[in-house]
Amino acid sequence: MQDVAFFASKLLWWPVRPGTAAILLAIIGLALLWRGRRAGRWPALFGIGFFALLALLPLDQPVLRPLENRFPRPAQEPAHVDGIVVLGGAVEQHLTKAHGIPALNGAAERMTEPVALMRRHPEARLVFTGGSASLAPDGSTEADVARRLWLDLGVPPDRMDFETRSRNTFENAAFTLRMVGPKPGETWLLITSASHMPRSMGVFRRVGWAGIIAWPVNYRTSLDPQVWLDGTLPARLRDFEWGTREWVGLAAYWLMGRTDALFPAP
Repeated sequence: MQDVAFFASKLLWWPVRPGTAAILLAIIGLALLWRGRRAGRWPALFGIGFFALLALLPLDQPVLRPLENRFPRPAQEPAHVDGIVVLGGAVEQHLTKAHGIPALNGAAERMTEPVALMRRHPEARLVFTGGSASLAPDGSTEADVARRLWLDLGVPPDRMDFETRSRNTFENAAFTLRMVGPKPGETWLLITSASHMPRSMGVFRRVGWAGIIAWPVNYRTSLDPQVWLDGTLPARLRDFEWGTREWVGLAAYWLMGRTDALFPAP
Protein backbone atom coordinates (compact mmCIF):
# COMPACT_ATOMS: atom_id res chain seq x y z
CA MET A 1 0.00 0.00 0.00
CA GLN A 2 2.85 2.39 0.81
CA ASP A 3 4.39 1.72 -2.61
CA VAL A 4 1.08 2.47 -4.35
CA ALA A 5 0.70 5.75 -2.45
CA PHE A 6 4.30 6.73 -3.23
CA PHE A 7 4.01 6.16 -6.98
CA ALA A 8 0.57 7.76 -7.13
CA SER A 9 1.82 10.91 -5.40
CA LYS A 10 4.65 11.23 -7.90
CA LEU A 11 2.57 10.60 -11.01
CA LEU A 12 -0.51 12.60 -10.06
CA TRP A 13 1.37 15.69 -8.90
CA TRP A 14 2.87 16.45 -12.33
CA PRO A 15 -0.36 17.43 -14.16
CA VAL A 16 -1.94 19.20 -11.17
CA ARG A 17 1.02 21.28 -10.02
CA PRO A 18 0.04 24.93 -10.63
CA GLY A 19 2.70 25.77 -13.22
CA THR A 20 2.09 22.66 -15.29
CA ALA A 21 -1.69 22.97 -15.03
CA ALA A 22 -1.54 26.61 -16.17
CA ILE A 23 0.60 25.71 -19.19
CA LEU A 24 -1.73 22.87 -20.15
CA LEU A 25 -4.76 25.14 -19.87
CA ALA A 26 -3.08 27.81 -22.00
CA ILE A 27 -2.14 25.26 -24.68
CA ILE A 28 -5.65 23.79 -24.76
CA GLY A 29 -7.22 27.25 -24.93
CA LEU A 30 -4.93 28.49 -27.70
CA ALA A 31 -5.46 25.29 -29.68
CA LEU A 32 -9.23 25.75 -29.47
CA LEU A 33 -8.96 29.38 -30.51
CA TRP A 34 -6.75 28.39 -33.43
CA ARG A 35 -9.56 26.12 -34.60
CA GLY A 36 -12.10 28.91 -34.21
CA ARG A 37 -13.64 27.69 -30.95
CA ARG A 38 -14.61 30.63 -28.75
CA ALA A 39 -14.71 28.34 -25.72
CA GLY A 40 -10.91 28.36 -25.81
CA ARG A 41 -10.88 31.89 -24.37
CA TRP A 42 -11.42 30.71 -20.81
CA PRO A 43 -8.70 28.08 -20.46
CA ALA A 44 -6.27 30.39 -22.28
CA LEU A 45 -7.21 33.27 -19.98
CA PHE A 46 -6.82 31.18 -16.84
CA GLY A 47 -3.52 29.69 -17.94
CA ILE A 48 -1.85 32.90 -19.10
CA GLY A 49 -3.53 34.97 -16.38
CA PHE A 50 -2.05 32.77 -13.64
CA PHE A 51 1.50 33.57 -14.73
CA ALA A 52 0.66 37.25 -15.20
CA LEU A 53 -0.76 37.57 -11.69
CA LEU A 54 2.16 35.67 -10.20
CA ALA A 55 4.60 38.00 -11.95
CA LEU A 56 2.82 41.08 -10.55
CA LEU A 57 1.75 39.88 -7.09
CA PRO A 58 3.50 37.81 -4.38
CA LEU A 59 0.78 35.14 -4.40
CA ASP A 60 3.21 32.67 -2.89
CA GLN A 61 3.24 34.58 0.41
CA PRO A 62 -0.38 33.97 1.53
CA VAL A 63 -0.04 30.32 0.49
CA LEU A 64 3.11 29.72 2.54
CA ARG A 65 2.66 32.04 5.52
CA PRO A 66 0.01 30.04 7.45
CA LEU A 67 2.16 26.93 7.06
CA GLU A 68 5.33 28.67 8.23
CA ASN A 69 3.67 30.36 11.20
CA ARG A 70 1.88 27.25 12.48
CA PHE A 71 4.85 26.02 14.53
CA PRO A 72 6.99 28.99 15.67
CA ARG A 73 10.52 28.40 16.83
CA PRO A 74 10.80 28.08 20.62
CA ALA A 75 11.67 31.38 22.27
CA GLN A 76 14.43 29.65 24.22
CA GLU A 77 16.68 26.78 23.19
CA PRO A 78 16.41 23.71 25.45
CA ALA A 79 19.22 23.47 28.00
CA HIS A 80 19.68 19.79 27.19
CA VAL A 81 19.12 18.12 23.81
CA ASP A 82 19.28 14.33 23.50
CA GLY A 83 18.99 14.27 19.76
CA ILE A 84 18.23 16.09 16.52
CA VAL A 85 16.24 14.58 13.66
CA VAL A 86 16.83 16.17 10.24
CA LEU A 87 14.44 15.43 7.38
CA GLY A 88 15.81 14.97 3.87
CA GLY A 89 14.92 17.29 1.03
CA ALA A 90 17.84 19.75 1.17
CA VAL A 91 20.49 17.80 -0.73
CA GLU A 92 20.88 17.08 -4.44
CA GLN A 93 22.13 13.52 -4.68
CA HIS A 94 22.38 13.41 -8.49
CA LEU A 95 24.37 16.67 -8.68
CA THR A 96 26.59 15.39 -5.89
CA LYS A 97 27.25 12.21 -7.83
CA ALA A 98 27.89 14.12 -11.07
CA HIS A 99 30.36 16.68 -9.66
CA GLY A 100 31.89 14.95 -6.66
CA ILE A 101 31.04 17.55 -4.01
CA PRO A 102 27.96 17.76 -1.72
CA ALA A 103 25.28 19.82 -3.45
CA LEU A 104 22.50 21.61 -1.57
CA ASN A 105 19.29 23.28 -2.76
CA GLY A 106 17.24 26.19 -1.41
CA ALA A 107 16.48 24.30 1.82
CA ALA A 108 20.17 24.24 2.81
CA GLU A 109 19.40 25.50 6.33
CA ARG A 110 18.16 22.01 7.12
CA MET A 111 21.78 20.89 6.84
CA THR A 112 23.60 23.86 8.42
CA GLU A 113 21.39 24.46 11.48
CA PRO A 114 22.03 21.02 13.02
CA VAL A 115 25.80 21.53 12.80
CA ALA A 116 25.49 24.70 14.89
CA LEU A 117 23.20 22.92 17.37
CA MET A 118 25.64 20.03 17.70
CA ARG A 119 28.42 22.42 18.67
CA ARG A 120 26.24 23.98 21.37
CA HIS A 121 25.02 20.60 22.60
CA PRO A 122 27.89 18.10 22.77
CA GLU A 123 25.51 15.59 24.36
CA ALA A 124 23.19 15.50 21.33
CA ARG A 125 22.91 12.72 18.76
CA LEU A 126 22.35 13.71 15.12
CA VAL A 127 20.00 11.61 12.98
CA PHE A 128 19.40 12.18 9.27
CA THR A 129 16.46 10.50 7.57
CA GLY A 130 16.26 10.28 3.80
CA GLY A 131 16.74 7.62 1.15
CA SER A 132 15.83 8.33 -2.47
CA ALA A 133 12.53 9.87 -3.58
CA SER A 134 13.24 9.13 -7.24
CA LEU A 135 10.96 6.88 -9.27
CA ALA A 136 14.12 5.40 -10.80
CA PRO A 137 16.69 5.25 -7.95
CA ASP A 138 20.31 4.73 -8.94
CA GLY A 139 21.57 3.44 -5.62
CA SER A 140 22.62 6.79 -4.16
CA THR A 141 20.69 8.27 -1.24
CA GLU A 142 20.26 11.62 0.42
CA ALA A 143 21.82 10.11 3.52
CA ASP A 144 25.04 9.48 1.56
CA VAL A 145 25.27 13.19 0.72
CA ALA A 146 24.42 14.23 4.29
CA ARG A 147 27.11 11.97 5.72
CA ARG A 148 29.73 13.37 3.38
CA LEU A 149 28.73 16.98 4.03
CA TRP A 150 28.69 16.69 7.83
CA LEU A 151 31.98 14.83 7.93
CA ASP A 152 33.52 17.65 5.85
CA LEU A 153 32.07 20.16 8.35
CA GLY A 154 33.71 18.35 11.24
CA VAL A 155 30.80 16.50 12.85
CA PRO A 156 32.24 13.44 14.66
CA PRO A 157 31.10 10.24 12.91
CA ASP A 158 30.26 8.54 16.21
CA ARG A 159 27.60 11.19 16.91
CA MET A 160 25.71 10.63 13.65
CA ASP A 161 23.15 8.05 12.50
CA PHE A 162 21.51 7.71 9.10
CA GLU A 163 18.18 6.26 8.04
CA THR A 164 18.50 5.38 4.34
CA ARG A 165 15.23 3.73 3.23
CA SER A 166 12.56 6.45 3.53
CA ARG A 167 11.03 8.04 0.42
CA ASN A 168 8.55 10.47 1.97
CA THR A 169 7.64 12.19 5.23
CA PHE A 170 5.57 9.32 6.59
CA GLU A 171 8.43 6.87 6.07
CA ASN A 172 10.86 9.42 7.57
CA ALA A 173 8.90 9.33 10.81
CA ALA A 174 8.09 5.62 10.93
CA PHE A 175 11.56 4.33 10.04
CA THR A 176 13.40 6.82 12.24
CA LEU A 177 11.23 6.07 15.28
CA ARG A 178 11.96 2.39 14.82
CA MET A 179 15.70 3.01 14.43
CA VAL A 180 16.15 5.52 17.28
CA GLY A 181 13.72 4.25 19.90
CA PRO A 182 13.46 7.53 21.88
CA LYS A 183 12.96 7.09 25.61
CA PRO A 184 10.31 8.90 27.69
CA GLY A 185 11.57 12.24 28.96
CA GLU A 186 14.20 12.69 26.24
CA THR A 187 14.38 15.98 24.34
CA TRP A 188 14.50 15.66 20.57
CA LEU A 189 14.39 18.46 18.01
CA LEU A 190 12.83 18.04 14.56
CA ILE A 191 14.44 20.11 11.82
CA THR A 192 12.73 20.73 8.49
CA SER A 193 11.49 23.68 6.42
CA ALA A 194 8.99 25.85 8.30
CA SER A 195 6.29 25.29 5.67
CA HIS A 196 6.78 21.52 5.92
CA MET A 197 6.63 21.47 9.72
CA PRO A 198 2.83 21.07 10.20
CA ARG A 199 2.72 17.88 8.14
CA SER A 200 5.96 16.61 9.68
CA MET A 201 4.83 17.16 13.26
CA GLY A 202 1.47 15.56 12.54
CA VAL A 203 3.17 12.47 11.14
CA PHE A 204 5.74 12.15 13.94
CA ARG A 205 2.98 12.37 16.53
CA ARG A 206 0.87 9.85 14.62
CA VAL A 207 3.61 7.21 14.58
CA GLY A 208 4.05 7.64 18.33
CA TRP A 209 6.99 10.02 18.81
CA ALA A 210 5.64 11.97 21.77
CA GLY A 211 7.22 15.23 22.87
CA ILE A 212 9.40 15.93 19.84
CA ILE A 213 10.01 19.69 19.50
CA ALA A 214 9.53 21.55 16.20
CA TRP A 215 12.66 23.47 15.18
CA PRO A 216 11.73 25.07 11.83
CA VAL A 217 14.21 26.58 9.37
CA ASN A 218 14.21 27.76 5.75
CA TYR A 219 11.56 30.50 5.98
CA ARG A 220 10.32 31.89 2.66
CA THR A 221 7.78 34.53 3.75
CA SER A 222 8.07 38.03 5.15
CA LEU A 223 5.83 41.00 5.93
CA ASP A 224 8.45 43.30 4.40
CA PRO A 225 6.89 45.28 1.49
CA GLN A 226 10.05 44.53 -0.50
CA VAL A 227 8.58 41.13 -1.39
CA TRP A 228 6.41 42.99 -3.90
CA LEU A 229 9.51 44.25 -5.70
CA ASP A 230 12.16 41.61 -5.15
CA GLY A 231 10.31 38.45 -6.07
CA THR A 232 10.89 37.05 -9.54
CA LEU A 233 8.38 34.93 -11.43
CA PRO A 234 10.46 31.71 -11.20
CA ALA A 235 10.99 32.16 -7.44
CA ARG A 236 7.33 32.96 -6.80
CA LEU A 237 6.22 30.01 -8.91
CA ARG A 238 8.56 27.67 -7.03
CA ASP A 239 7.29 28.83 -3.63
CA PHE A 240 3.65 28.86 -4.74
CA GLU A 241 3.96 25.29 -5.95
CA TRP A 242 5.79 24.21 -2.79
CA GLY A 243 3.05 25.70 -0.61
CA THR A 244 0.30 24.19 -2.74
CA ARG A 245 1.92 20.79 -2.51
CA GLU A 246 2.08 21.07 1.28
CA TRP A 247 -1.63 21.88 1.52
CA VAL A 248 -2.46 18.97 -0.78
CA GLY A 249 -0.11 16.75 1.22
CA LEU A 250 -1.78 17.71 4.50
CA ALA A 251 -5.20 16.80 3.14
CA ALA A 252 -3.97 13.53 1.61
CA TYR A 253 -2.09 12.46 4.74
CA TRP A 254 -5.11 13.23 6.92
CA LEU A 255 -7.42 11.21 4.66
CA MET A 256 -4.96 8.30 4.76
CA GLY A 257 -4.72 8.53 8.56
CA ARG A 258 -1.05 9.53 8.48
CA THR A 259 -1.42 12.75 10.52
CA ASP A 260 -3.12 13.41 13.82
CA ALA A 261 -5.12 16.35 12.42
CA LEU A 262 -6.00 18.03 9.12
CA PHE A 263 -3.84 21.02 10.08
CA PRO A 264 -1.64 19.98 13.04
CA ALA A 265 -0.94 22.68 15.62
CA PRO A 266 1.37 23.08 18.64
